[in-house]
Amino acid sequence: MEEHKFETATLAGGCFWCTEAVFQRVDGVKKVISGFTGGHIKNPPYREVVTQRTGHAESVQIKFDPEKVSFEELLLIFFATHDPTTLNRQQNDVGTHYRSAIFYHSAAQKETAEKVIKQLEQEKVFQDPIVTEITEAGDFYEAEQEHHDYYNQNRNQPYCRVIIDPKVQKLRHTFSEKLKSEA
Repeated sequence: MEEHKFETATLAGGCFWCTEAVFQRVDGVKKVISGFTGGHIKNPPYREVVTQRTGHAESVQIKFDPEKVSFEELLLIFFATHDPTTLNRQQNDVGTHYRSAIFYHSAAQKETAEKVIKQLEQEKVFQDPIVTEITEAGDFYEAEQEHHDYYNQNRNQPYCRVIIDPKVQKLRHTFSEKLKSEA
């Protein structure tokens, strides 16, 4: 029996707690790991990334089943659940480590990312231009354990209630057909 092939997507849409919480709920997503990519030092700790001197973005690496959810569908969810028009900022989170970015793993992913952005711009989905960078994926460094599964373990924290809850609700409202069934 042939083992099913999962693909990898790496996305940065502000705080990785938010991005992780959204994609954990998408049917076809096997795993979401919070971490850092796009910088110039190896194994950066969170405390260094937030200084903005490492060049890394808070990001998530997503293992997904392309037979259940396509890379294009992941990107549409990505764009709907963060603001891709603000440079190095998501709400009160400010800095280059909060930038909007797609780190592609293949020429096909790069092409899809460019196509989706062009489509969103033509349809004027956003009032301002999209500033999401499209960059080839490089080394991805897993964040410290306390950053993993943050929303699911800390839903009553003010940040989770004020910032992450609306993103999860938007996912539920806009992409209900793509959600995992909650048992």
